[in-house]
Amino acid sequence: MRPAKTLLAASLLALTAVFSSAETTRPNVLVILADDAGWGDYSFSGNELISTPEIDSIAKAGVSLDRFYVCPVCSPTRAEFLTGRYHPRTGVRGVSTGQERLDLDERTVADAFKTADYATGIFGKWHNGTQWPYHPMARGFDEFFGHSSGHWGEYFDAPLEDGGRIVQTEGYIADVCTDRALDFIERSKDGPFFCYVPYTTPHSPWAVPEEYWDRFKDRSIDQRATDPSLEDEDHTRCALAMVENQDWNVGRLLAKLREHGLEENTIVVYFSDNGPNSHRWNGGMKGKKAQTDEGGVRSVCYVKWPAGLPAARTVAEISGGIDLLPTLVSLAGIERVGDKPLDGLDLSPLLRGETAAWPERRIFSSWNTNISVRTPTHRLDNAGRLYDMLADPGQTTPRNEEEPELATELADAVAAWRLEMYGPDAPAPGSAKTKGRGPKNRGQEVDARPIPVGYREFPTTLLPARDGEPRGGVQRSSRAPNSSYFVDWTSTEGSVAWKVEVATTGRYAVTVDYTCPVEDAGSRVELSFGDARLVGKVEPGWDPPLYTNQDTLPRPPGESQMKEFRTLEFGEIELEAGAGEIVLRALEIPGDSVMDLRRLTLTLLE
Repeated sequence: MRPAKTLLAASLLALTAVFSSAETTRPNVLVILADDAGWGDYSFSGNELISTPEIDSIAKAGVSLDRFYVCPVCSPTRAEFLTGRYHPRTGVRGVSTGQERLDLDERTVADAFKTADYATGIFGKWHNGTQWPYHPMARGFDEFFGHSSGHWGEYFDAPLEDGGRIVQTEGYIADVCTDRALDFIERSKDGPFFCYVPYTTPHSPWAVPEEYWDRFKDRSIDQRATDPSLEDEDHTRCALAMVENQDWNVGRLLAKLREHGLEENTIVVYFSDNGPNSHRWNGGMKGKKAQTDEGGVRSVCYVKWPAGLPAARTVAEISGGIDLLPTLVSLAGIERVGDKPLDGLDLSPLLRGETAAWPERRIFSSWNTNISVRTPTHRLDNAGRLYDMLADPGQTTPRNEEEPELATELADAVAAWRLEMYGPDAPAPGSAKTKGRGPKNRGQEVDARPIPVGYREFPTTLLPARDGEPRGGVQRSSRAPNSSYFVDWTSTEGSVAWKVEVATTGRYAVTVDYTCPVEDAGSRVELSFGDARLVGKVEPGWDPPLYTNQDTLPRPPGESQMKEFRTLEFGEIELEAGAGEIVLRALEIPGDSVMDLRRLTLTLLE
């Protein structure tokens, strides 16, 4: 029998080895981002209509950031998460037509983890640039599977991008992207890895697998929106059904970690990119998606890391998406890449409960030049109304007269922030320059930065209709450019153009994704760039019906009804390096129309 002292020494040695191993083994990171889910869309937040046990488990086994703020819309939040900087600094000013692109001199959280020899992958919605070097695989990710635009019109059997190629998938989009993330974790299980899963749900279109819709289609909506008169109950039912599907997929990701013994040393983060995309229960807060009030910018944020963070902890201090980059690199013990000043803070002391004092701060929320600011206790809204958020979380009674000094101080802070972010020529909110450019139609004007084409390290360049400009009577299929295609091309006066900068002189293969009534086939179309010309015919005819299997509820106005497009091998063209316009125009139209055009693709040939 071993002496007690020997047993004690052996136990202490084993315990030291365990702690030493935990300290030296870098954690994996899994970041899960919902799209258009509100703070109130989870059972952990008190929603009694929904069951989200898998997402809730992240909070219960980890830390909940109770006052966590993101942007009012999608691409700005993603830019702030990626860079730790307010989105106007990063070049992201809109959600489509190139305005969603992250400036090329910005460095991302994925850059940091890749530099630290992590395997990095993104599976879902990117929304910060389509073409290389705006593409996610040029921003720190080894792998990309999903869609790069802000909105996708096909949730079942969707065509998605797989590292530069469009591939046809089978199944529901959230399930398919989760499958790819699971495959990445399986291949990277010996670690470390950084896995980013930005879901495209519950963003519209209102589409969810039937088994989830069946749970909600007849359910009574007893918890109502802050203003019940604005609520569409079927939209609420479908959004919650989509979140329950997402919860199932989150459970699959967590189970994969457990399967390989990775749960203990994996940092799991879950949050959403803005407030709810419809009026539904959100804890009585004012505002929804695209608005800078509390309900438009407050999100859940749960962080779990059993090896390094306490369980069942709630952080009351205000925090935001800008804080995630500095926090994750700190928790992982790696160096940040890039030297631009950060707006975010390292929250790791708060997560661990190591500090009793936290510096007072302000978090600014902006969209379409509308700005509000949040302090630990108050919010100054876009109209300059001051609210005590502790006593009045629904923003019902302004406090400007009762607290004039604070109202003036925060108004001055907003003015200074606006000047710093947007410059002296920024229009004031509600001015003529911004009127009519709300979230649904903002970004119709094509961004001034040209689209890069022809990088040898990524030879295929996708030029979707979203990024082009219709001319001469050609129209988009919907008001919203994302996931649209060009229609009404009936005259030789019509054309479509993309402002580009060709990086490499060379020969390029050209394909066109199109539809065309059979009787209209045969239009001669010219592709030009500078002095280069390529002429081809739009044939054969290809006129599939609009999909009828995509929508659970009628598609919102402004969103395109989608269909199957055919890829036409258009030919090869020699392009000289330099800036200019790629233009498609019709030379002859034998029928009533040229084609409906979804995408032009250029591939640099060796």
